[in-house]
Amino acid sequence: MWGENQVEVLYDKMQDLINDSQGDVTKFVNGNKSAGTRVRKVMQTIKALAQEVRVEIQDQKTGSW
Repeated sequence: MWGENQVEVLYDKMQDLINDSQGDVTKFVNGNKSAGTRVRKVMQTIKALAQEVRVEIQDQKTGSW
């Protein structure tokens, strides 16, 4: 094959962001409001990546890749 599929690359980025933000989630649950802001920012990035995954999957399904 020609390397990793773009869907896998985007999905891996989302997983990395989720894993990296776990500490801030715990801090927020324990009362650190600043950590909540950081988590919200990461979630916005993940939302954008999820949309990219959706578009990429649709493109691959229709043969546009």
